[in-house]
Amino acid sequence: MSEGLEPRTWADRRNDDAEPRQAQGYRVITGQVAYPYGGHGDAGLEPYPYPHSYPHPAPAPAPSEDTVTEPYRGRGAGRGGRRRSTRAPRRRPGRFRRAVRLLAALLCVLALTGAGTCAWAEFRLDRSVDLGAVADRPPPGKGTNYLVVGSDGRDGLSERARKELHTGTSGGSRTDSMMLLHTGAHGTTLVSLPRDSWVTIPSYVDPNTGKFHRAAKNKLNAAYSLGGPGMLVRTVEHNTGLRVDHYAEIGFAGFVGVVDAVGGVEMCAPRSIDDPKSGLRMKKGCHNLTGAQALAFVRQRHQESDGDLGRSRNQREFLSALARKTAAPGVVLDPFRTYPALSAGLDTLVVDKDMQLSGLVSLFRAMKSASGGGGGQLNVPVAGPGPGPAGRSALEWDAAKAQRLFAGLRDDRPVRVDDRG
Repeated sequence: MSEGLEPRTWADRRNDDAEPRQAQGYRVITGQVAYPYGGHGDAGLEPYPYPHSYPHPAPAPAPSEDTVTEPYRGRGAGRGGRRRSTRAPRRRPGRFRRAVRLLAALLCVLALTGAGTCAWAEFRLDRSVDLGAVADRPPPGKGTNYLVVGSDGRDGLSERARKELHTGTSGGSRTDSMMLLHTGAHGTTLVSLPRDSWVTIPSYVDPNTGKFHRAAKNKLNAAYSLGGPGMLVRTVEHNTGLRVDHYAEIGFAGFVGVVDAVGGVEMCAPRSIDDPKSGLRMKKGCHNLTGAQALAFVRQRHQESDGDLGRSRNQREFLSALARKTAAPGVVLDPFRTYPALSAGLDTLVVDKDMQLSGLVSLFRAMKSASGGGGGQLNVPVAGPGPGPAGRSALEWDAAKAQRLFAGLRDDRPVRVDDRG
């Protein structure tokens, strides 16, 4: 240390350094630096002896019950640092809530799929039959009457398919099966109208030639050939006194496609059948019929002891079995079966202008109910073979029994008629 110089403190040196800095425009901040390892209130420790005291910050409030302490991952936090948050804790949804959400999503998907299917079916449905144009109609009765027709239209069948199905190659369309389906307060009644029924064909004007034809006797299936669905409906109404509320017709190709799409239909034969005309070869017992076999089964009659009546009985039994198979969960819940079956049916399905999709569903349910204890199946009562055209066999209705049957259906009363009438 030099002589004559007073000892200089750290504060004096700080002031010396500040003067040139202030001259250069620097700002010097003075004050007390807090004691790094203690301070006011620390037991046994005094504040660092600086000129001015440094106030301590107020203590942090204790966390309340609503405050959740979470790790602080913000800037400046050390490892393990924590911060306080007033946000409520997130709870994971329970199993019940997850199940409800999944069910709601599934229902939405099903609703959208169902709406799309309905729109698709509405677009493809052929409503070309105008029942309002049918003349001389009887008054409406109680309940609902459907005329269900299976035509031998060959649209959609190739030459090879026609040979394999033994459908022939003749042009035009005729009716292979006709049934009246009545639904009402007493259940469902399915009445077969044999194609060989000897009935009165009402008078009509040939649309091709303009020639007038008087009412005359003929086979029931001739009405379709003479004037199509409209003429057939008029003939059925004229001979039964029942008003037909809805009409539904399906052709060969649609029938075969529906059966194949649902995986076949099981039918049981009480005896072996070998019919070259229909192509049916079936041993005694139960079999799962393909579309081609099913078509041969409902068409064959030469192996039946009662001819056309036996064929009508087979047709009713098969359609009921097909309705049950189509409504089975394994088919309804399988889109790879449901959509092909719908597509095949809509390809050749023809209905009346007033038929809605809901009406088709009602028709389907009624067909299923007719064989499930909710109704009955029967043939129109017949008296025996009739004269027929050009010596060919025909079936003459029993006028009294048939009148009682149709009057009961018209008034929606229970009917009891055996299979042979």
